[in-house]
Amino acid sequence: MTDFSEWFHNILEEAEIIDSRYPIKGMHVWLPQGFKLRKHTLNILKNLLDKEHEEVLFPLLVPEDELAKEAIHVKGFEEEVYWVTHGGLTELNKKLALRPTSETAMYPMFSLWVRSHTDLPMKFYQVVNTFRYETKHTRPLIRVREITTFKEAHTIHKSSDGAEKQVLEALSIYKKFFDILAIPYVITKRPVWDKFPGADYTMAFDTLMPDGKTLQIGTVHNLGQTFAKTFEITFENSEGDHEYVYQTCYGLSDRVIASAISVHGDESGLCLPPDIAPYQIVIVPIIFKKGGEEVINKCREIENELVDEGFRVKFDDRDIRAGKKFYEWEMRGVPLRIEIGPRDLENNNAVFLRRDNMEKTNVSLNDDIISSVKDSLSLLSSNMKDVAWERFNNQIKKAETVEDARDEVESNQGIISFSWCGDEDCGKAIEEQVRVDILGIQEDEESGNCINCGKKAKHKALLAKTY
Repeated sequence: MTDFSEWFHNILEEAEIIDSRYPIKGMHVWLPQGFKLRKHTLNILKNLLDKEHEEVLFPLLVPEDELAKEAIHVKGFEEEVYWVTHGGLTELNKKLALRPTSETAMYPMFSLWVRSHTDLPMKFYQVVNTFRYETKHTRPLIRVREITTFKEAHTIHKSSDGAEKQVLEALSIYKKFFDILAIPYVITKRPVWDKFPGADYTMAFDTLMPDGKTLQIGTVHNLGQTFAKTFEITFENSEGDHEYVYQTCYGLSDRVIASAISVHGDESGLCLPPDIAPYQIVIVPIIFKKGGEEVINKCREIENELVDEGFRVKFDDRDIRAGKKFYEWEMRGVPLRIEIGPRDLENNNAVFLRRDNMEKTNVSLNDDIISSVKDSLSLLSSNMKDVAWERFNNQIKKAETVEDARDEVESNQGIISFSWCGDEDCGKAIEEQVRVDILGIQEDEESGNCINCGKKAKHKALLAKTY
């Protein structure tokens, strides 16, 4: 697509995902089609989390004194906090913050819930809205002031080993989630100057948007005992002594929806994976004067079979031209279209069109229609994943020098792989010279020299232009 930014804004409007005309900058309204997309995406995530986590729901408001307890954490958000100062006409004696994230809302309660080592581990998550006064240029679903879909998980452990294992488990959950959505990604350990405020370290998932910039789509934080010591979250061990717990937290946001839309979309509009598509199948009757009733009846018969099997199906029997229907459903990204006309019915056939490759195939109605649909959607899902990963991997380039990295970013953007000594000042110098951010460390480097200072490299790292 020639202009991704324009395409993205247009498709959100044309496909009726959100309406960004709400009269507060950086806030939007989810429209029915977008809300279905959001719901199906969250259902996948919740099914993965529910295996070991308990879902909870905490209040939106955080007392100022609780927010202020963790100084490092607050400093990371202090310029972004929305404050409630009045209740009606009465000025509050204690300001209340709209949560920018929920550590300072949840952890005072954790200090009340945790008692014994037998209580641990505890694993909770919630899906809520969070508020941050974003001062940069806002972008729908990508950089907003109200994050309407903020999934945050918080876990409590009796040992550092337990927290480390939970970080790996969280990474595994997110891998499965993004794989279902066919969203390619890199996982890095964020540099120390870019970690979550208060965390020991931060792991992050990034994908590439069509304009060559990376989008952070998920983070996992090992919090160590930082918040436990601030909020007095302790447990009694088997010897009767009290110890501070170890914690992790990990989150996803509206950016997941933005990446699913962007990674798979094309000039014709959306192209959605079947698992999250509002409608997985659309049935379009091709009506002429002769044989119209028979076609309608057959379409309804197929619709009922598919609905009974649990598919999300739209039977489009509107009295408009078939070509207009085709355009609309292709633009909305419906994975599979089934067309039936009088001639098809005479030949006992239906026409299947897959949205990923726009190829049509004739399917015999003598065959099991359910199996045919399942096979088509399975092939589509697999192909979408393969195409997305191939395109993604082709945009990861290796740089041997700072100049190579800068030239590659300026000409092609994408992700640059390079060798780094790991020194913070050296890393910041690389960012300044290349004029992009270091995403983080991908793995330890056994050989080679840092592209900036020439010292022996400790890490293989990645950098890219970011949103």
